[in-house]
Amino acid sequence: MNETRKHDLLVYLVKRLLKERLDNGGFMTKQVMDLMPPRGAEESAATDDLWLAFRALANVREPWPADRDLLAAQDELLQGLIAEAGVTAVPDTAASSLDPRLRLWRGDITTLATDAIVNAANDGMMGCWAPLHYCIDNAIHTFAGIQLRLECAHIMQEQGHPEPTGQAKVTPAYNLPSRHIIHTVGPISNGVVNDEMRTLLASSYRSCLDAAAEAGDKSIALCCISTGEFGFPAEAAAPLAMETVRAWFAERDAAGAPTLTVVLNVYKESDEALYRTLLEI
Repeated sequence: MNETRKHDLLVYLVKRLLKERLDNGGFMTKQVMDLMPPRGAEESAATDDLWLAFRALANVREPWPADRDLLAAQDELLQGLIAEAGVTAVPDTAASSLDPRLRLWRGDITTLATDAIVNAANDGMMGCWAPLHYCIDNAIHTFAGIQLRLECAHIMQEQGHPEPTGQAKVTPAYNLPSRHIIHTVGPISNGVVNDEMRTLLASSYRSCLDAAAEAGDKSIALCCISTGEFGFPAEAAAPLAMETVRAWFAERDAAGAPTLTVVLNVYKESDEALYRTLLEI
């Protein structure tokens, strides 16, 4: 994306989102205010600083509808940034010698062009509200766009209660290169691994696979559910994820039902090492 265009879009978006928040009585924490450029000096602010201001405002934005101009500017920016980062297609991921439907990729899931990607959500299901927090939930909501929180708010309003652990919900992916986002709430382990934790984590993976298949997707990127903020040890979670996916394949194969290409998406080098061993890559 042209740097001048990026800067101009960010100036517009920061001004619009800040005005919107103040006009609607939205609370502004000191953390967010400290990220804002001085009023009237937005045009002279550095592009990187404007990006942080935009992201923080998007992170704390209520699920309000947005007008066409705001969405057009946001969508142009986010799609341009994703294209600039480089989009990875399924054939560019590493295939397992165990099963050609199993693949591995380490990188930012928001740049992965599978039909569906999995979001490790919280039970509120409306993203991470912490400004600039770099969990997967925050990243997915940031780069999908502000439309995603509104979509999730509608789902949760209809549901009328927090999302149970181990289930899955499907939304459009908006500005991401995928078609769908599969949101699941994994178990909060805090380092504890027992039968209940294993059952709940397996249920999250199975629910995501079922949801993607039901949505007509042909490929899915599975993130490392619960191994971040929720504290499920990766050494225990990775084999369980593999067992769950392979059991799902076996059941679908026996029933003559279509399956999925499953990309195990990791972000840490240590997680990549775990899955390379499990996948025999």
